[in-house]
Amino acid sequence: MSTGDKIIFFHPDQESGKGSFLAQEGISAGFPSPADDFKELRISIDREVVKNEEATFYARVSGESMQGAGLDDGDLLVIDRSLEPQDNKIAVCFIDGEFTVKRLKVQKDCIYLMPENSKYEPIKVTEDNELIIWGVVTYVVKKV
Repeated sequence: MSTGDKIIFFHPDQESGKGSFLAQEGISAGFPSPADDFKELRISIDREVVKNEEATFYARVSGESMQGAGLDDGDLLVIDRSLEPQDNKIAVCFIDGEFTVKRLKVQKDCIYLMPENSKYEPIKVTEDNELIIWGVVTYVVKKV
């Protein structure tokens, strides 16, 4: 069974102490005022998106099965393994020896792994499948 995705995992590195500059006032999409002073702070993406360092991983998606949910090929996912999987959440799942990212559809006696691209079929999880819901996607960093 092909799930349509390939996932590579990374662990956040909050030890480095590095951060990027953040303009506090926001960035105008109109004409900038010459009187505006940019007040700069350092920001760390890890500190912004990681709530539980021990349980958080990054993964880069290769595939297009979740395009309708805004997860495109090359995007970076932030996955929290400490969160409880719930109906309609996007999760990284390990099914029958393969990792995939899908939306969970939990019904009374069945779980479906739902793609967000009509080119892919939902995966109905039966007692014949081995399923581990590995973690819940909390953020996506877009590749432009």
